[in-house]
Amino acid sequence: MGSAGSPPPTLDATTQEDLKRVAAYKAVEMVKSDMTLGLGTGSTAAHALDRLGALLRNGALRGVAGVPTSLKTEAHAARVGIPMLALADAAEIHLSIDGADEVDPDLNLVKGRGGSLLREKMIEGAGGRFVVIVDESKLVPRLGCTGAVPVEVVPFGSAYTLGLIRKVFDQLPGFSARLRTVKSKAGDDAEEIFVTDNGNYIVEMFFDDGIHGDLRAISDSLLRITGVVEHGMFLGMATSVIIAKKDGSVSVLTKK
Repeated sequence: MGSAGSPPPTLDATTQEDLKRVAAYKAVEMVKSDMTLGLGTGSTAAHALDRLGALLRNGALRGVAGVPTSLKTEAHAARVGIPMLALADAAEIHLSIDGADEVDPDLNLVKGRGGSLLREKMIEGAGGRFVVIVDESKLVPRLGCTGAVPVEVVPFGSAYTLGLIRKVFDQLPGFSARLRTVKSKAGDDAEEIFVTDNGNYIVEMFFDDGIHGDLRAISDSLLRITGVVEHGMFLGMATSVIIAKKDGSVSVLTKK
């Protein structure tokens, strides 16, 4: 990032990181002084945090506060000088800005591959507007095409809950699910179960050809499972999606 007064990047972006930055800066143009923002998590949202911090430091924005969707975002926002509020203390969230792992033609999303889906859904669902920032690689014909669809579950009985999640898709060829693991902090080759900021586990669901069928019915089936906290399908939540394209253009899709 340049100095606090530096302009947004020009639209000659070529790398994926450049594209993320272009989309993030475009979203930040929607922010006005005295707004309370939902601050997203992930590599694309990080560019928005950097830009917001710069605009606050140089006085272009004033009175802006953010509600962070993860401990990582909270730490990043503190570093760049964005004042923060707890969700309970925010009288109103005017605008949320976050990235997404996938965006389908109806602006439904997969989010939470980084593990922050519960707080993201709580905060981004509490506001009036939710702007999603992506590069064009995140556009998919249907959800679940490019990787895991996460489900946050409580640790108690997690193997049993995993089995119940598998039963939802029992007759679907090419479906698989597993508990997310990460490399052990001990530094050896062992792995340990990934733990969210909320002390929960993540079940990763994989689909050979994405999720077919009624997404809301599938959502209801998952949420009826005792032990499931939330899933990473964000259905009907995005009010607009900002897409940075490889040709340097930016398009904005708006909820119908």
